[in-house]
Amino acid sequence: MSRHVAALCSGALLVLGTSSAALAVASERCQEIDRRFQPAQSQITAMEVSLLLFSAADENCTELATWLLDYGASVDARDRFGARPLSHAARSGHLEMVDLLLARRAPIDARNLAGATALYFAAERGHVAVARRLVERGADVKLTGRSGVSPVAAAAYTGSDAIVETLLAHGADQGAPDDTGKPPIVYAAARARLDIVKRLLSRNIDINARYPNDLTLLMWAAGPDEKIPETDAVEVVRYLLDSGAHIDDRDARGRTALMIAAEGGHAEIASLLLVRGADPSLKDNAGKRAADLTSLSLLRDRLATP
Repeated sequence: MSRHVAALCSGALLVLGTSSAALAVASERCQEIDRRFQPAQSQITAMEVSLLLFSAADENCTELATWLLDYGASVDARDRFGARPLSHAARSGHLEMVDLLLARRAPIDARNLAGATALYFAAERGHVAVARRLVERGADVKLTGRSGVSPVAAAAYTGSDAIVETLLAHGADQGAPDDTGKPPIVYAAARARLDIVKRLLSRNIDINARYPNDLTLLMWAAGPDEKIPETDAVEVVRYLLDSGAHIDDRDARGRTALMIAAEGGHAEIASLLLVRGADPSLKDNAGKRAADLTSLSLLRDRLATP
């Protein structure tokens, strides 16, 4: 088998258009896994064979995985987190490996210790082709991962509108909250995923609904994840305002979207809210205005009121 592994792994990667550098690395990894298996074939235990299958699944070594499965590796083997080989393949985005494991009757809805399935991992990583294949093969679109996060919410956070669309088309619940009470649209708003926000709002979600701590979608959009380009968040804020979001609603701390934007140092978002009529004179429960919450001097001057 050894003399064929590199060629077969390389061929699979070439079909996917993988760069020559990545192909070489993957081929070397497949060969390394093969070398670990070959010398000890006569003494290796069934458990060790199954553990090697996880490595093969991670690296998309389909020929090696086929050999290991024929040798006795189990598609129902579990790693230390309770995940099966199918979840490893799905998390890495390896469609060929997913197909192989499904053909060998891998349990499609098997969950790890946190509850995540292969579909959840594919959604979380944004692997569209894998997610679609799993859904086509009957994966349960409602099974949640860690903290009760649904595959839809995981895809919304990642920003894969294609996966969100697929999941919703197959019966996923667009409003299912996680253990903290946040549904998928909150993740989309906080991550400035405008296409997903639009898709979810089109499914009769109340744009002014209240979420934990009385936060609204506009508030979440006004205080986006720090890694999100502010220009993207501005577009979401603008869309929400155009769609009827209440600009001066307050959360449990008495804070408005303008206050949240100011505290986060989001000058562009704060400027848009001011132009659209946000009231800078409002005070939160601690008696602070938006101007009191920002560390940006130029923004503070603009927010200051007589």
